[in-house]
Amino acid sequence: MGRAKLPRKSTTIDMTAMCDVAFLLLSFFILTTKFKPSEAIAVTTPSSVSSKIAPSKDFVLITIDKDGKVFLTIDDKQKREAIANSLNATRNLGIDVPAFKSANFIGAPFSGLKSFLAITEENRKGNLLPGIPCKDSTNNELITWMQVVNEAYAGTKLDLVLKGDNLAKYPAFKSVLSAFKKNNIQRFQMITNPENAPVGSELYKKSMSGEKQDN
Repeated sequence: MGRAKLPRKSTTIDMTAMCDVAFLLLSFFILTTKFKPSEAIAVTTPSSVSSKIAPSKDFVLITIDKDGKVFLTIDDKQKREAIANSLNATRNLGIDVPAFKSANFIGAPFSGLKSFLAITEENRKGNLLPGIPCKDSTNNELITWMQVVNEAYAGTKLDLVLKGDNLAKYPAFKSVLSAFKKNNIQRFQMITNPENAPVGSELYKKSMSGEKQDN
């Protein structure tokens, strides 16, 4: 007796629903993704093998671009407000405190601070700004900035970070360090581009053995 033949069913799968779902997901991610804006101060940091992580909040950042111009970033908005009020009281600058509080960084001399704060945030580009005067000992305004920063952070930890461009000249760094020393600031971190320790070096052997690096 012959075996009954089973009817063959089509192996075609309707992919219409899956394509619709994929398209909806793609549309969702495109519409909700926030693209990283271009940096207002372009800096290419030197490389190092340090594994210490820089603070991501409540920090004070000094940036030196390739032309040696200096910029100041204060992450804490409440500290910014205190600093603005202090400068208005001691130097009679007439700073717009709300504008200063919302500014992501400072890149102008005291005489041009009001004009700087009047610029819209998207138009504040480091290459178009003069920066904080800091190139010689006779006109190093960063000394005053670090003084008011120290006062604002009195009684709390000051996480000071220095970020310098690999092409910046040594005198720019020397002037910044001089402003630190004038305010008795001895501790700060350098932001660098991390890379692996050379194979065979002491640091490489320590990392392979699981020992912590000295910072």
